[in-house]
Amino acid sequence: MAKNPLFELSEAGASVWLDYSRRSLITSGELQRMIEDDAVVGMTSNPTIFEKAIGGSSDYDQALRDLIDGDNKSDEEIMLGLIIEDIQMAADVLKPVYDRTKHKDGYV
Repeated sequence: MAKNPLFELSEAGASVWLDYSRRSLITSGELQRMIEDDAVVGMTSNPTIFEKAIGGSSDYDQALRDLIDGDNKSDEEIMLGLIIEDIQMAADVLKPVYDRTKHKDGYV
């Protein structure tokens, strides 16, 4: 099998970061697979990425219901709650990268 070009980039000193996110990427194990098979060592996050992830999938439906039910939270509090959950989950998956690279990579 041919060597993954992303590993070649990594071996040349580049850090391969993922520039999108969605909850199922993390919960399905796909992020872990990308770390192992595609040399991914970090992820970017910003409000636009989360807006696309939340609006473009059903990944967040239950979490939205849980955050909305009964607590009378503002839209901002709900959005921040979802973002924080995703970043924490992704950071947990990336923690071994953070440790292995002596804190150079493994960030969200």
